[in-house]
Amino acid sequence: MLIQHLPLLAGKRIVLASASPRRHQLIQNLGLKVEVIPSTFNETLEKSDFASAGEYAAETALHKAIEVSHSILGAGNGRRPDLVIGADTVVDLDGIILEKPKDDLDAFHMLSSLSGRQHLVYTGVSLVLPSTDDPILGKPPLVCTLWEQTKVEFACLGEATINAYILSGEPLDKAGCQLS
Repeated sequence: MLIQHLPLLAGKRIVLASASPRRHQLIQNLGLKVEVIPSTFNETLEKSDFASAGEYAAETALHKAIEVSHSILGAGNGRRPDLVIGADTVVDLDGIILEKPKDDLDAFHMLSSLSGRQHLVYTGVSLVLPSTDDPILGKPPLVCTLWEQTKVEFACLGEATINAYILSGEPLDKAGCQLS
């Protein structure tokens, strides 16, 4: 879907509304230059308002992208971005949405509950084109939001393995403590 459009994105001001080094690297791997402006959106959407974890992740991604787009436009400094990308990843374990762990204990509980189990990982992405008119509204921005689901199965993890992983610091900035 995106590959055929890469030449059109060359030379455009692309802003990633995320501090995730993994997302930044993914975009760079496509050969695109991207500016990172992390969103300050407070992720407090009511999970029960959404029919699925995918819809929740997509809506959170949208809020992040819109917030960064508005902050850039409001600052009025520099060139307007051509594209702002927001993303969010969550884990769904038996209908419970897991986000980033609050601390080491929370990470331990998440990893223990995922151990030896299958679960779903949802990533929502929102593309905001601040200068392009929405064909329905007749004014900017044009927004496209989507989500993708991946089924993941964890091996059984012993307490020592979980604790070693937590000590590495790796799980604390990842939804459900895992790479996405």
